[in-house]
Amino acid sequence: MRVIRARLIGRCFFVFCLLIICYCGAMLCLFGTQAVSDSIFFASLLSRRRTVIQGGDDADPDVRIKRDHVKSMMQHAWNGYIQYAWGANELCPISRKPYNDSIYGSAPLGATIVDSLDTLFIMGMMDEFAAARDWIENDMNLDEANVELSLFEVNIRLVGGLLAAFALTGDNLFRQRAEEVAERMLPAFDNVTSIPNGRINLGAKTSSGGWPVLAEWGTLSLEFNYLSDVTGSGVYRSHIRRIYETTINLMVNMDGLYPVNIRMRKNKTKFDDDDTRIHWNNFDKYTLGAAGDSFYEYLLKSWLQSGKTDENSLTLYLQAVNGVFKKLVRTSKKSNLTFLVEIEYEREQSVMGHLTCFAGGLFALGGKALGLERHVELGAALTSTCHQSYVRTPTKLGPETFEFTDDLEAEVDKNGAKYYILRPEVVESYFILWRLTHDPRYRLWGWEAVEAIEKHCRIPSGGYSGLRNVDSAKPDHDDVQQSFFLAETLKYLYLLFSDDSLIALDQWVFNTEAHPLPIKGNVNPLFRPASASQFNN
Repeated sequence: MRVIRARLIGRCFFVFCLLIICYCGAMLCLFGTQAVSDSIFFASLLSRRRTVIQGGDDADPDVRIKRDHVKSMMQHAWNGYIQYAWGANELCPISRKPYNDSIYGSAPLGATIVDSLDTLFIMGMMDEFAAARDWIENDMNLDEANVELSLFEVNIRLVGGLLAAFALTGDNLFRQRAEEVAERMLPAFDNVTSIPNGRINLGAKTSSGGWPVLAEWGTLSLEFNYLSDVTGSGVYRSHIRRIYETTINLMVNMDGLYPVNIRMRKNKTKFDDDDTRIHWNNFDKYTLGAAGDSFYEYLLKSWLQSGKTDENSLTLYLQAVNGVFKKLVRTSKKSNLTFLVEIEYEREQSVMGHLTCFAGGLFALGGKALGLERHVELGAALTSTCHQSYVRTPTKLGPETFEFTDDLEAEVDKNGAKYYILRPEVVESYFILWRLTHDPRYRLWGWEAVEAIEKHCRIPSGGYSGLRNVDSAKPDHDDVQQSFFLAETLKYLYLLFSDDSLIALDQWVFNTEAHPLPIKGNVNPLFRPASASQFNN
């Protein structure tokens, strides 16, 4: 019986393969080589691992209840936005009006709509997703965005958000809109160096603004490389290669760490009157916090996104982490909390920012991928320290910056930045550490954050507001619902309470705005390279 069954299975498999070959041959006769390419792509999907992009319920009913609550928070945030600020960039939930003083100002770009696309889709909020898609198709008008905007923010929020929506759905509208935005960013690269200008006017298709900081010009690779893959245009990847092959090799670094500010001068040196090369002046500040953070994040993630073939990015990342261990890692005196200092003009500053808390997840992710347990341990230690910055405040929400002195430990001094603007970095690291370790503390800490946000930031009429002072038990709201609250904070919390299969870390990389982009190669059938994306037309 076993022999007969084995022979039967073998014959069925042979017939199946024969049918695939015949189908491809028929497509060749009828429609040419493009149809064969699409058919082979379709056949390859059958042999690849399933990619979970919706659903992904955890087996534990208590965890499912918590995830449902996070989804209800997204619904509340979205309802406030559509009721009082639809089509605008962000919401003032208390004033019940659009917020026009953000990085996008009054430019009609619907930043919250674009930033929320993938969160709505992953959470299965399909009516809301359809309304967002309709706005992007019919109302998003780049010609009206006739103001100077941050190249960095346009890339991570608009291009990243649209590309993630395309990857998840295969809807070519999102790919087309992403390319339209990116094409209008290209004037930023029309200068004598490989570093783009920091400001872009999408409406006028012009660029200005001088030199961006390290994290701005170093946070383009995930989006631009993927855009080249899905459009077939190499222009975007060519700009990334210029940055990494030209600029970084010319910069002075400190044990693999790079200064956040640089300036360019083109002149003759005293040694050679005929020297017309570009010379860099490096301004000496080294940090994994604001202005430096996502540069290092994209080194690791570019390697992961490439299917672990981008050896240059990996080399730069490993050099940087070695520099972190050598120059930046410190331990507090009272409780032995691990933290990262900043170095400016050779002077240490024992301060960490909320933005720096992404590093816990980054080092753990890199350590797991590379089999470097020391990196994972550093990530876990930093995440624990960031948790302390939350639980040591009356609101149980973390300040923008916190210090380490003889008197303070993961706390903010009386003159420090005490505000909380619904940032995601701490819960981002909780999510990544949970996925890598399944240590229950990370879900516990994530739920603590949910409860604190609900208690202090929820506005009954719709939406959530940041706080001006986390050390005040009585909330003093800033009346702003940042678009990244929907794009990042709520998405990471939802995934924290989901099964590991939903947006699996070995199939996707998150850009610095938490927009998931597929890993190249055979690990993710939703990578959708140019020829395959035509299959979805």
